[in-house]
Amino acid sequence: MNKQNFTITISVEETPEEAFAAINNVRGWWSGEIKGNTDKPGAQFTYRYKDMHSSKQTLTEFVPGKKVVWHVSDSRLDFVKDTREWDGTDIVFDISQKEGRTEIRFTHVGLVPQDECYGACSDAWSTLINDNLRKLITTHKSQPDVFS
Repeated sequence: MNKQNFTITISVEETPEEAFAAINNVRGWWSGEIKGNTDKPGAQFTYRYKDMHSSKQTLTEFVPGKKVVWHVSDSRLDFVKDTREWDGTDIVFDISQKEGRTEIRFTHVGLVPQDECYGACSDAWSTLINDNLRKLITTHKSQPDVFS
């Protein structure tokens, strides 16, 4: 059985510091309602998207230009049987420089193919990372709600 966490990597020309700033500007690339701070160590924020998804994240790692980790302590996914599938998972952004470019490796630790939400959640993450986050990093402009 495959226990692989969902991972996606993008590469941009901007600096690691610009990528880090964009990642922490969650309202600029994540669709939905966000309450709380998203840009300092130990901060907590809640996320809600319509009646489909809500979650609470705590920033457990915050290394400027290198890494951000959100720990999901509470979640509700109304489109799957186990509405708490994200509870206890970690959302990780590793930032590095490779061949003159900035690489952002996104991993949702605990989101695995055996999860009922894996298909829908990995598709949503792919859109958010490949499209919204990439565009925010490269244009410095907030992105529209891609799921409307």
